[in-house]
Amino acid sequence: MAKYVMWGHYCEDVLERRVPHRQAHLEGLAEQKQAGLLVTLGPTEDLSMVFGIYEAADETTVRRLVEADPYWKHGIWTEYEVRAWIQAF
Repeated sequence: MAKYVMWGHYCEDVLERRVPHRQAHLEGLAEQKQAGLLVTLGPTEDLSMVFGIYEAADETTVRRLVEADPYWKHGIWTEYEVRAWIQAF
């Protein structure tokens, strides 16, 4: 499977807005990790952006995962982009 990098932006009031959706978000990420689709995902230290690495059959699969996430559905993530990634090391 190919690897993909996802960069996204958080809403300005992320700490407050994520509270009601955080548990579902984390559970979904755990399922993706267990299925071998998610390598890693997390915020930048300043909580302005999210970064993730996925292993998937194609970019469409990654976009479906991102757009099914409660953070995307509820506007916690405000925009994102996905790029195919070549792991050199």
